Amino acid sequence: MWNYEKRLEFPVNIKRTDPAMAQLIITQYGGPDGELGASLRYLSQRFAMPYKNVCGVLTDVGTEELAHLEMICTIVHQLTRDLTPEQIKKSGFGAYYVDHTAGVWPQAASGMPFSATTFQSVGDPITDLSEDLAAEQKARTTYDNLLRVIDDPDVKEPLKFLRAREIVHFQRFGEALRNVQDHLDSKNFYAINPAFDCKKF
Repeated sequence: MWNYEKRLEFPVNIKRTDPAMAQLIITQYGGPDGELGASLRYLSQRFAMPYKNVCGVLTDVGTEELAHLEMICTIVHQLTRDLTPEQIKKSGFGAYYVDHTAGVWPQAASGMPFSATTFQSVGDPITDLSEDLAAEQKARTTYDNLLRVIDDPDVKEPLKFLRAREIVHFQRFGEALRNVQDHLDSKNFYAINPAFDCKKF
């Protein structure tokens, strides 16, 4: 299904080690509104989507979220490579380090491990696309929050790129939702599941 191009979607070249910053950014890997959940959400929802063009949007965006996951992991890795014991102690990175050394592991900034309970796939096109719109806004808000507390331009630039892509994804899911709604009768806009109830038996 995929061809892997061995380059990041946007370059990441961080010069300064900062494990405290990595602990914040890792939420966009395994946190409740992170890239791992987004990719799994969209790539799961596509199978029940009754409209091929909307299924294509879910596939496209889910695939791009995998590329974003790769960027976040690269940022976290570059911020934590070659740590000294003093940096680990001083930064508050010790608890993570004891469990994972400097390996990249999916968790939120709070330390909560990744969980699939943070997203849903129900097979109803309106429900799933409404969730997707909200997910993109929550991810954008998380990037906004990160950009408020991070000063390093080497870290900020890729985060700005990722934030901009959340806005594009929101727009694409809005178009997809309108496409689904165009298939519905105005009298039953939210009262039916078009995946099942519009079929003639």
